[in-house]
Amino acid sequence: VQLQASGGGLVQAGGSLRLSCKVSKSTVTISSIPLKGWYRQAPGKQPELVATVSRGGTTHYADSVKGRFTISVDNAETVSLQMNGLKPDDTGRYYCAFGNSWGRGTLVTVSS
Repeated sequence: VQLQASGGGLVQAGGSLRLSCKVSKSTVTISSIPLKGWYRQAPGKQPELVATVSRGGTTHYADSVKGRFTISVDNAETVSLQMNGLKPDDTGRYYCAFGNSWGRGTLVTVSS
């Protein structure tokens, strides 16, 4: 499964971004994948889980993003991460992962 993440960019604190992760060049539909998620890595820090959604639709969020971020399955090929109320601490490269497949990531920069 090949994944393509998009939607990153530069935004001021308090702003919003919507990241999308699309399956490409595959006959697999994401509904068949048990767990889909978004992770991020800030400069100089370890990667961390941001949010996941299971095949049954159960979502899980890191405490640091609860109430601000929403993960959703948009269609048979795309999972999105809506990020509101962004903070400078949210800066990092965001990666989507569907099962054991990872995308290259998209950079999010939040200025203060």
